Amino acid sequence: SLASGGEPDWTIVRILRLACMFRAFQVVRIFDIFGHLRVLFATVVASVMALFWSMTLLFIVMLASGLTLCQLLSAYISLETLDEMTVAWLYKYYGTAGRSVWTMFEISFSGGWPNFARPLVELNASFACFFAVYIAGVVFAM
Repeated sequence: SLASGGEPDWTIVRILRLACMFRAFQVVRIFDIFGHLRVLFATVVASVMALFWSMTLLFIVMLASGLTLCQLLSAYISLETLDEMTVAWLYKYYGTAGRSVWTMFEISFSGGWPNFARPLVELNASFACFFAVYIAGVVFAM
């Protein structure tokens, strides 16, 4: 040993070196086990911007559709020939811009779109074309 003025004890150094190598092999083995997880995580991180832009496009389509329906249905809400329950239902779901956009959000993501579309189609059959294009474009294509 060096304390007694002799040669250093290389066996201790070798044991420490082997322990460090064993630890390094364990780390490499752990990384190898989680290799697929690292690939999956990198894929998710790389797709965040695509998700952001697709959600932005979806929001713009929902906003435009909601505002369009709000404008189209404002004439029906002001009609005095419709019964009071129909006018109340129209106002509840499409009466303001916010309500109309929220209804379009529900139509897009809840799966209950026939509940919101059927009364409008019964009111005017032209709304069937609107909802056919919207559902095909947003719910199925986007």
